[in-house]
Amino acid sequence: MQRCIEVVIGRLITDEDFRRQFIADPNAALTEAGGRGLQFSASEIAALINTDAELWERVADQLDPRLQKASLRRVNL
Repeated sequence: MQRCIEVVIGRLITDEDFRRQFIADPNAALTEAGGRGLQFSASEIAALINTDAELWERVADQLDPRLQKASLRRVNL
């Protein structure tokens, strides 16, 4: 469903925690999204996973911060 793809792409660029989860383990992130009622075909899953993960970060960096859900988690580097 196109609407489900639109929702998950929106989350990827606006939700820092979801984006990090997706980059670390895309299958787990999409499974979690599926638990929230989003359904994806096998080809949609493959397309999302095969999209350059840096794209999501680049788009998020360009988006006005007022449109983003920032993470409150600390990242240990």
